[in-house]
Amino acid sequence: MKSLLRKSMLAAMIASLPMAQAAAEEVLVGLITKTNTNPFFVKMKEGAQQSADQLGAKLSSFSGRFDGDTDSQVQAIENLVAAGAKGILITPSDPQALAPAVKRARDAGVLVIALDTPFSPASVADATFATDNFKAGQLIGEWAKAKMGDDARMQKLRCWI
Repeated sequence: MKSLLRKSMLAAMIASLPMAQAAAEEVLVGLITKTNTNPFFVKMKEGAQQSADQLGAKLSSFSGRFDGDTDSQVQAIENLVAAGAKGILITPSDPQALAPAVKRARDAGVLVIALDTPFSPASVADATFATDNFKAGQLIGEWAKAKMGDDARMQKLRCWI
């Protein structure tokens, strides 16, 4: 499922480019993650590279040196714009602080898709692919309640909440 989502994001990004332009040159797409050590972002990069290879695109990957490293992400955006990237997939470390750099990229004609973390406001990016963590928590709670019912363990769980 996650692989399908990654492939769909890259395919949608590449499909949104003019076909004559895409056929005439290799399409450069950037992936900017918060770090390169978090297993979630490592898998995200692997999936993006696999999809780029299948679609004939060139993927340039960047990440912050640490979680919250906005400066590295701004530099990555600027580098991708200068290199002629057609699209950027980004997990923003600071959704507000990165907004001006993303606006400059979009003004330069780069398609920007936020992953995992929406920008503030969400309209900073062209699109956002993220989990609604609050809704996910509610669904997990409903599932647990249905599985455990009035079990004594459920009573203890209610005390913690």
